[in-house]
Amino acid sequence: MADIKPTRSELIKLKKKIKLAKSGYNLLKKKRDGLILEFFEILKQAKTLRQDMTNKYKDALYKINIARTFENDLKIKSIALAIRERPDIKLSTKNIMGVVVPKIESKSITKEMLKRGYGFFESSSTIDEAALGYEKVVEKVIMAAEVETAMKRLLSEIEKTKRRVNALEFSVIPRLEKDEKFIKLRLEEMERENVFRLKRVKK
Repeated sequence: MADIKPTRSELIKLKKKIKLAKSGYNLLKKKRDGLILEFFEILKQAKTLRQDMTNKYKDALYKINIARTFENDLKIKSIALAIRERPDIKLSTKNIMGVVVPKIESKSITKEMLKRGYGFFESSSTIDEAALGYEKVVEKVIMAAEVETAMKRLLSEIEKTKRRVNALEFSVIPRLEKDEKFIKLRLEEMERENVFRLKRVKK
């Protein structure tokens, strides 16, 4: 309080600061609420994807175990090593309410049997089924990576925005309003003192 100048110009400055702080507070509250809605939408996707990914993995595991009953492990490993082509993944970004999140585009994950790189006569239908099963798992993993990274970034931004909202609501705005009240009281006191002095001078 000792540092506050009880002047009309200071009061005008303070009123502008309060108006700006309240405007910022309202905008940040809207941003926080919007981010929370976006987060829960993505959370639904993440839950569905996680379940889907688990199911695809279980299916792929079942298929590779069937392949192992027909073929020996050495043959399966040699066929796996024959696959040279890697998934074509492109990374970019997208914006969700000011938060930059990754966007992952993938091509050539699931392939036709002849495009996998191993010979037609070296393989069998059980190995082809297992390969397709694991390709589907990779597809889901890529999708989950995009969604879960977006979730983490949104959650981080929600926390930051919440801290700012709380700081404005419980610290900045109350302090500015307290300062405003103090200046108003001091100005009223000074006004009364001036009136009192003028009356004494007149007498």
